[in-house]
Amino acid sequence: MYKKVSTDLNFVGREKEIEKFWTDNRIFEKSMDNRKKGETYTFYDGPPTANGKPHIGHVLTRVIKDMIPRYRTMKGYMVPRKAGWDTHGLPVELEVEKELGLDGKEQIEKYGLEPFIDKCKESVWKYKGMWEDFSDTVGFWADMEHPYVTYHNDFIESEWWALKKIWERGLLYKGFKIVPYCPRCGTPLSSHEVAQGYKCVKERSAVVRFKAVGEDAWFLAWTTTPWTLPSNVALCVNPKDTYCKVKAADGYTYYIAEALLDRVLGKLATDDTPAYTVLERYVGKELENREYEPLYACAKELADKQHKRGFFVTCADYVTMGDGTGIVHIAPAFGEDDAQVGRRYDLPFVQLVDSKGNMSPETPFAGLFVKKADPLVLEDLDKRGQLFDAPKFEHDYPFCWRCDTPLLYYARESWFIKMTDVRDDLIKNNNTINWIPASIGKGRFGDWLENVQDWGISRNRYWGTPLNIWECSCGHRHAIGSIAELKEMSDNCPDDIELHRPFIDAVTIKCPHCGKEMHRVPEVLDCWFDSGSMPFAQHHYPFENADLFEQQFPADFISEAVDQTRGWFYSLLAVSTLIFNKAPYKNVIVLGHVQDENGQKMSKSKGNAVDPFDALETYGADAIRWYFYSNSAPWLPNRFHGKAVMEGQRKLMGTLWNTYAFFTLYAEIDQFDATKYTLDPAKLSVMDKWLLSRLYTTVGAIDENLDQYRIPEAARALQDFVDEMSNWYVRRSRERFWAKGMEQDKINAYMTLYTALVTICKAAAPMIPFMTEEIYQNLVRSLDKTAPESIHLCDFPAVDTRFVDKKLEADMEEVLEVVALGRAARNGANRKNRQPLSCLYVKAEHPLSSLYQQIIEEELNVKSVKFVDDAAAFTSYTFKPQLKTVGPKYGKQLGEIRAALAAIDGNAAHKELEDTGVLTLSLPSGEVKLTEEDLLIDTAQTEGFFALSEKAVTVVLDTKLTPELIEEGFMREIISKIQTMRKEAGFEVTDHITVYVSGNEKLCDIVSRNRDTLCGDVLADSVELNATDGFVKEWDINGETVTLAVKRN
Repeated sequence: MYKKVSTDLNFVGREKEIEKFWTDNRIFEKSMDNRKKGETYTFYDGPPTANGKPHIGHVLTRVIKDMIPRYRTMKGYMVPRKAGWDTHGLPVELEVEKELGLDGKEQIEKYGLEPFIDKCKESVWKYKGMWEDFSDTVGFWADMEHPYVTYHNDFIESEWWALKKIWERGLLYKGFKIVPYCPRCGTPLSSHEVAQGYKCVKERSAVVRFKAVGEDAWFLAWTTTPWTLPSNVALCVNPKDTYCKVKAADGYTYYIAEALLDRVLGKLATDDTPAYTVLERYVGKELENREYEPLYACAKELADKQHKRGFFVTCADYVTMGDGTGIVHIAPAFGEDDAQVGRRYDLPFVQLVDSKGNMSPETPFAGLFVKKADPLVLEDLDKRGQLFDAPKFEHDYPFCWRCDTPLLYYARESWFIKMTDVRDDLIKNNNTINWIPASIGKGRFGDWLENVQDWGISRNRYWGTPLNIWECSCGHRHAIGSIAELKEMSDNCPDDIELHRPFIDAVTIKCPHCGKEMHRVPEVLDCWFDSGSMPFAQHHYPFENADLFEQQFPADFISEAVDQTRGWFYSLLAVSTLIFNKAPYKNVIVLGHVQDENGQKMSKSKGNAVDPFDALETYGADAIRWYFYSNSAPWLPNRFHGKAVMEGQRKLMGTLWNTYAFFTLYAEIDQFDATKYTLDPAKLSVMDKWLLSRLYTTVGAIDENLDQYRIPEAARALQDFVDEMSNWYVRRSRERFWAKGMEQDKINAYMTLYTALVTICKAAAPMIPFMTEEIYQNLVRSLDKTAPESIHLCDFPAVDTRFVDKKLEADMEEVLEVVALGRAARNGANRKNRQPLSCLYVKAEHPLSSLYQQIIEEELNVKSVKFVDDAAAFTSYTFKPQLKTVGPKYGKQLGEIRAALAAIDGNAAHKELEDTGVLTLSLPSGEVKLTEEDLLIDTAQTEGFFALSEKAVTVVLDTKLTPELIEEGFMREIISKIQTMRKEAGFEVTDHITVYVSGNEKLCDIVSRNRDTLCGDVLADSVELNATDGFVKEWDINGETVTLAVKRN
């Protein structure tokens, strides 16, 4: 009837069988088809790049992105899960460059754009199979047979439609701006790309002497980028701060901010000479327009050619007194603040660095990469006597997130979307999103939107969505919004035009203004615009599938790692706000990064990276899934290591699996068919009623928490129930399954456990889909071929309120508290669990009925349980003052306090402290109030008793032993040892045996008096004394050595 269940916890092999079952029977497709009439719940999958391998962080994102849609599907929703591939961008180009042995744009163009683009198309699918295997192994269900692909014409055409709308609103413009620029990739980066690549670096800054014109004095100016000094055209001070002209101990006269005098010049002081003497004071504005001699002749020559004035002091509020000298050097080509100063003062534009990041030929450092030029600039200035200092400076510096090259802030012409114009709409739409956690939506992401910059949308590269702007020599520009429009305006557009370079570059259109040929601008789009357009572009909207798009927009749920805050999360919101002015997603779970067990970032170079395929092969998908759900809040960093995964597997999966194995073992023996019985609440025992009440309370808790995206809380509810089902219900009900025949009580036990197992597996199926499927197939489908083919085709279980009894649960919770305290008291009193004791006294807020008292008696192996109003008779308390708190508070009264505490009724004082939190003493010198922290409390047990308290429950164990109790204790130990020997000998649970006892007259006598009890408990047909046969073992039982043997009959 039931397949035999192995109790080993190696789940990997079983998972591969389940994966094959799902594939062979197209269970995912059926789960979609089953719900096609349900209400739509849309999930957007952030598309991976198929030319990069999956890493362990992708397991986290995959398991979260899989679990919520599985849950919503079981709740009756139609959950479209269209997979996607992010195919454009520099990472692909870099991979192809490496493969072809190319280095940089010149070599790419020499190789040829068309073959290069063909190679890019091939490269994006390099690891497609690996990603699909990875997804299947993790149990990530998505429609991979019909994915959206960002390089397909349909996708690009939808982007062009969106860009045309942005153009028509006047939000797409070409500007000359300082942009973060990667000299290796030869392209600018958007601000959200820059945010992904900061590193903390230590570099040499420069404090430089600039010679004032017309006087023997020097401006001391500071910069963190020495390579920009050859392009210097001005200095800048804060107009409101105070500056001093000082005579320094090194013989120079300097201009410097007063607030920074000691920090900069203090080291010049000697025992005999002060560091400086102040000659004059100025407000910064008074220094404006003072001239100085150019630092480098090359900058002066370029300034003169432009017929612009330079090399004087300017003013700006951004200059602070936090670092440096209070005077900064200005190079308008290399910083936004500098550029603004340059525009305000009409400074010359000097850019002595080329597009590869190398110093230009006019400088003394021609051909050197800027960062390599830094030390040579410092050396040059030092030789000329113009370097005052070169202190090391630690700061966060941006690196290219794709190729790890230091970025330059560089003046370039680029295309921008004017996000600053829609800032208020971005904020308004963001406020409609349920961010999990809320702190990221309001904080990290909200702050980003408050300070949003225009989006640098263009890239000077090859493999990307071509920017859809055509230009004419007359100055007219036109945005194309569709292939149809392009063909209508062009005389040379092929019918099968591919919307990529170089093919699209060859297509010209006629200028509607002057009639001349218009050519497409050479730039391609930031690939983040691709990913931000996926809600509509995946459907080729608005050209087709309008109903489908409107049905699936906005998404109900998305989830990615925290680094997407300024990546995909932003690009989705930006594009959606620009086109539809609404948020593109309703709920977003932000995921923390996966770290190693020491909390370090994983990397191949550190040797601490975990291969996801190795991890899945070692632990199995369910175990890793469970770890990520239960370990911590999803947005916190996850420390991934084998011990933690195995511990989680043991606690939940091992416990659930062993409970399932227990059920199938005995149900197979009894050929118990659950389809032939029903649960009748009136006939159930208190343990049955309790388990079913806890079951449906737990189902409700899992349902509510998953509905609100509270994943760890749902996991905790599941964990607690499985633990209670196994370690409380099954352990207490074992003997009911062993009973002969099929009495009603045995039927109730089977039906209760069967219902609990099947129902909790359905509730757990979204989280641990493989194991729950295995259990479902054996428990349900083996009995009922008309049941849904898979657990993932079932409905999420509803709460059956007939079985929910909150008072019963509360009473049983008190039983569990008493039992836990009772076990701790046994340990404290050094009384083994198998040694019966006479009585347990309990003081609790709610005395329990005799039914629950009987459970406690059985669990704690005591003859009786008595609830009492006061447990003081079993314990006495003495009090002393805690000197380190009482001394400072009461000082002179300390002697009186000590005497009063020595004389006090300890039990009455303890009760007062417990009830009120304060012990009040009336002393000759006045009233004193002491809290628990003011007191040293010693507890003394009454002889023969052992007491323990926790919260509102106190238990007192009577530890005295009578001869009768001692004999019963011996018998329990002997029965336990024989049960152990049955297992060790490999006997089946149904095997009848003969028991042999020898080597100890005392124990032989005890066994002789209790022969019937022994036979009944261990399935023995007879007991032979002073003889051995079969499987023999010597034991020490409570200090008595005895030889026991068992033999199968």
